[in-house]
Amino acid sequence: MSAPVSPDPVEAGLRQLTAVFSILVEHAADPVNSDQAFYQGAIPGMLRRLDPYSAFFDPQQFEQLKELEKSTRKGFGTVVSLLPGRVIILQVMPGTPSARSGLLPGDEILGLNGYALSRLDIDQLVQLLTEARQHRSLIDVRRPGNARLLTFTLTPEDVEARSVDRVFHLRPGIGYVRATSFDLPTGRQIREAIEKLGGAALKGLVLDLRNNPGGLMPAALETAALFLQPKQLILSIRGRAGKGEEVPAPDKNEPYSFPLAVLVNGKTASASEIVAGALQDHKRGVILGERSFGKGMVQGVFPLSAGTGLALTTAFYYTPGGRSIQKQVQGQLEGATTRTDQGGIQPDRVAYPEAMNRLRAALDGTGSFTSFATEYLSRHPKVTADFEATGDLVDEFKVMLSQRGIQPPLSEWSPELDWIRFRLKQEILNQALGVEKGDEVEMRRDPVVQAALEELSRT
Repeated sequence: MSAPVSPDPVEAGLRQLTAVFSILVEHAADPVNSDQAFYQGAIPGMLRRLDPYSAFFDPQQFEQLKELEKSTRKGFGTVVSLLPGRVIILQVMPGTPSARSGLLPGDEILGLNGYALSRLDIDQLVQLLTEARQHRSLIDVRRPGNARLLTFTLTPEDVEARSVDRVFHLRPGIGYVRATSFDLPTGRQIREAIEKLGGAALKGLVLDLRNNPGGLMPAALETAALFLQPKQLILSIRGRAGKGEEVPAPDKNEPYSFPLAVLVNGKTASASEIVAGALQDHKRGVILGERSFGKGMVQGVFPLSAGTGLALTTAFYYTPGGRSIQKQVQGQLEGATTRTDQGGIQPDRVAYPEAMNRLRAALDGTGSFTSFATEYLSRHPKVTADFEATGDLVDEFKVMLSQRGIQPPLSEWSPELDWIRFRLKQEILNQALGVEKGDEVEMRRDPVVQAALEELSRT
């Protein structure tokens, strides 16, 4: 007599799930929504036992995921300053719906599709603006010097979302390039940015990957290869299935050889950490800032039926030296060598941005600099790139603060005069010449950038 065949565990589990669902449909006190039961209940509950990053996407979420892989986004073509209850336009991109409608820097958006923005916090504003970019929207605007409320109707269009958004010289021969994500064109955009700054003739480059959450691995590999010798290892991939994979720079790679500094922080993750880890292990560049996030999981995206999808962790990334990028989480691959609990990339030199204090938080949180810049430019519309915030301008700013009930004591005001001049200059240039020029002013003052320049001067 043959032994009974053990039931397949997957088949048995599916039968049990079906039986439970049948009982729910027949006997539950309230009607059961099948989409909620499976899309929001059973499937997410099963994936939650694996790791924090494996996820199920319903049709709408899966469509949004596919949108993120594009280098264009639906939008109106504006750059805004977000404050609690306030949205102020800093820049209008040429040729976009906002530019064609007549919106201008300094305009304050008071209402959006019937919602008054004054009662919303930052998270609510972000959510409302994100939703508005998906369809035709009605915007109520207050323009400085105009007592009448202006109304605009905007239809979103595909607007190029460049991941390499800041390119300039910090000093003669030293370039600065910032990448905010890793999309398909990112590697090419970084190369184009380097060539714009001087190419191989550069004396040094600061590559800013702070707040870069990552993106597509091919873009990270292309970026790392810009600075590594042919066949140098960029990363290795290890998972339960297969023997693993090692990914080197291309055989005929022609890298740049100038000194390199890479900036990271706690929001630098995934593809950004692949680049930073490879350059650090090969001693190709100095890494500065704060320990990166520690997200080194290989995510396979699997389309399913009915327009749904599944993102599943299938392996982990390791630097050329064998370090796991991924910080330890429940269910992570066992037996990896040289893995630390913290994960991420520890910088060669720790450096922090300027600390926030009570006065700085109050002036930024109330939008005082942005409001003053708007009023100033209504009286002095012609501002050039060499603009400086004079002592008289600071005095004007202090008068405006006093009129708004903000009267900091001299003991707090005096030590911050240099910072106040810098912020006034930055905000006025933001609205007069675009946020790129304002960011350039900010980066020249940034302590982490300054630390990078010190390191480059030693090479």
